[in-house]
Amino acid sequence: MKTYALETQSVIKTYQSESGTIQAVDDVSLQVAAGEFVALVGPSGSGKTTMLSILAALLQPSSGKVVLDGQDLAGINDIDRVAMRREKIGFTFQANNLVPYLTAVENVELMLRLNNKLDKTGKLRARELLARLGLADRMHNLPGQMSGGQQQRVAIARALIHNPSLVLADEPTASLDTERAYQVVETFAGLIHEQNRAGIMVTHDLRMVEFVDRVLLMQDGKLVRIYTGHSEIMELIQGSRH
Repeated sequence: MKTYALETQSVIKTYQSESGTIQAVDDVSLQVAAGEFVALVGPSGSGKTTMLSILAALLQPSSGKVVLDGQDLAGINDIDRVAMRREKIGFTFQANNLVPYLTAVENVELMLRLNNKLDKTGKLRARELLARLGLADRMHNLPGQMSGGQQQRVAIARALIHNPSLVLADEPTASLDTERAYQVVETFAGLIHEQNRAGIMVTHDLRMVEFVDRVLLMQDGKLVRIYTGHSEIMELIQGSRH
C-alpha cells in the first residue's frame, strides 16, 4: 500500500454570508507523495487558495481530514499546529515576504533560527542551497538589491532549508516575466524531486505546469479532474494557448 506525505479525506470548508452558506471547498480528497510536485489550478473563485490555506494549517476545514506525515492536523491543538507549520511545512508566496533588513542568507537562516537549528551545519546548508539556486554572489545582498526572480529564489531556499515534509507555493511566478518564471519553477521542481519533498503549487498560468508531475483542476470548490503523465499535461498546456 502506497504511503503519502500528505493526504486529505473529504475536506469541506463552508462560510456563512448574508446570502447563505458558501461552500468554498467541497469534498476534496487528494494525495501527494514525497518527491512529487503537483500543481493546483482552476479559475478565480474555484477554491484553490482556500484549499492551500487548509493544507498549510492556516485554516481548519469544516469537516474532513488533513493528514501530514501520518498526523491529522484537525486533531491537534493550536500550539502543536503552530509547531507543525514551523517544522513540517515550507511556504513561498507571490509576495515573497522576505525581511527587508536581512540579507539573502540571513533570510534563509531565519527558518533555522525559528526551529533552533541554526548551527554550523545549518549555516553551511543555507549557503550551499543559495549557491545551488544561482545566488552565490548575492548572499549578502538585501532584498531591495535583488531582482524579483532573485528574491523568489531566496524565498524558495527559505521554504526548503528546514527540511519540511510539505512545500507550498502560492502563485510564485505571478510577478515575474516568462523567462524568469520558467527558471524559478524548473528549479523549484528540481529541488522538490532531489530533496524528496511533497510539493504543491497553486498557479493561474498553465504554462508553468510543464514541470509538475500531476495537475489537479478545481472548479466550484470541487476537485474535478487530475491530469497525469507528460502527454496529458502537455495537452492541457497546448489547450490553454488557444
